[in-house]
Amino acid sequence: MRKLVILGAGTAGTVMLNKLHPVLNKDEWNITIVDQDETHYYQPGFLFIPFGIYSKNDVMKPRRDFFPPGADVVVSQIERIEPQQNHVLLMNGKTLPYDYLIIATGAQIHPEETEGMKDGLWHKNIFDFYTVEGALALANFLKYWEGGKLVVNVSEMPIKCPVAPLEFLFLADSYFTERGIRRDVDFHFVTPLPGAFTKPKASLILGDFLEKKNIRLTSEFNIARVDNENKTIISWDNVEVPFDLLVTIPTNKGDDCIKRSGMGDELNFVPTDKQTLRSLEYENIFIIGDATDLPSSKAGSAAHFQSDILFANVMSAIESRPLRARFDGHTNCFIESGFGKGILIDFNYDTEPLPGKFPLPGVGPFSLLEETKMNHYGKIMFRWMYWNFLLKGQDLPIESHMQMAGKRK
Repeated sequence: MRKLVILGAGTAGTVMLNKLHPVLNKDEWNITIVDQDETHYYQPGFLFIPFGIYSKNDVMKPRRDFFPPGADVVVSQIERIEPQQNHVLLMNGKTLPYDYLIIATGAQIHPEETEGMKDGLWHKNIFDFYTVEGALALANFLKYWEGGKLVVNVSEMPIKCPVAPLEFLFLADSYFTERGIRRDVDFHFVTPLPGAFTKPKASLILGDFLEKKNIRLTSEFNIARVDNENKTIISWDNVEVPFDLLVTIPTNKGDDCIKRSGMGDELNFVPTDKQTLRSLEYENIFIIGDATDLPSSKAGSAAHFQSDILFANVMSAIESRPLRARFDGHTNCFIESGFGKGILIDFNYDTEPLPGKFPLPGVGPFSLLEETKMNHYGKIMFRWMYWNFLLKGQDLPIESHMQMAGKRK
């Protein structure tokens, strides 16, 4: 019996299980998926919790609801991978041998990487929204906050969903406007990037949105520490930014098991072939989603597009065929811009976001690089698509490779 092991049952791992389980012969293959808990989180929904748009129950469901019948599920933390021996050691003492391994262990925030971040003000005046706990704590704070200096700071790149900090600012602008206290809130976006976003053309447009909404931008700010007593963040070159409320996107790192396995870079992301998604070191190991070190965005859409490529290449590897499927870095993101509107961007490794219509050329119904109500509805509707189609590995009417049809250069 040949064995395929999937590490991580988040978006990427669950999708791969649902794609591979129906097609691999049950008499020849055993597929095992490993995760440390039983709850699946819809992470894009965390953004909406601080503003009372979503509740905790909207973003949580039992993982097993999305596994195919008969799937071999192991609930345990991962001690380490031993790729030379082709097995995985679990914290529960078990050893899982494999013929092929898919690493989908994701990324997590590490506020402790920044000096002072988790000292006295953590979840009092300093919050994240990249965890459900942080988002809920921030929601409770915002309900009673009457204004002051609001700073949103990205500690370092890469981060999961690079547009999320901007979305938070836009939604906060709408939220405080509706509460009638917008003039009492001083907005400040502080980022290590040279602009508002990772892609220059989109950065210009999003930077204009910041200016229109009276949100100050400080770029190329590399945070060194947090001064809890004086409520300031301080860069390595001693630039100080004061805050009354700090919303932080802390350092994102791959799972600690990658470090213990000696398989990652300095942030525990696994070196991955940017096109085939195979490990650069081990031919029977593949990586998907946030666990990779790819130059594409760490976003759910990227993991979805990668899953089609990875499925094809895993099947090719199993059948001793060349890996012909190629991931082009395709990612698209709905960006909440507040007041019931949104922006959509679609890009890949080589092509920046362009204006046009998506996904049907000339028809849409979504508009690229434009602020529309339809784009907001697309963002909201995606949660239903996620639970009912994407996680189950079903095909969506969007090509894995970026299409130029409908785009204007």
